[in-house]
Amino acid sequence: MRTYVQDSPEAAARIVALTMLCDGAVSHAEAAVFEAQCASRRLGLQPGQWQAVLHELCEDLLAADDLSWQPSCRVEPQTLCALLAEVADPALRLEVLRLCLALVDADEQLADGEVFVVATALEQWGLQHEMLRPANESRLL
Repeated sequence: MRTYVQDSPEAAARIVALTMLCDGAVSHAEAAVFEAQCASRRLGLQPGQWQAVLHELCEDLLAADDLSWQPSCRVEPQTLCALLAEVADPALRLEVLRLCLALVDADEQLADGEVFVVATALEQWGLQHEMLRPANESRLL
């Protein structure tokens, strides 16, 4: 798997892209939510960068020895942890997590791969408490 500069738009976008791909395909609903959420802008991507990140992730997944193709596409835990480690800024982590959760909710189907990516991010980034905040406080969504 290629590496990106820590906290770069590409590193953040790759996690969002993995969330979209981990159920086996990018659905129309996910693509629509990505656009509606202005995700490219929120991640700091320049025009055309989203497509490049998505394409590079697909190339890396196809070339990876640790890829497990089941009903969904899933990377090994150590690989996902390395990808998540490339996003260290707390505000960027929250932004990525918000986008990932919006995408998970987009097609109203919760795939195992989506749970794996989001749960691992929550744990590694120490953001479990964000999921449990009362409605009148800052929340992820």
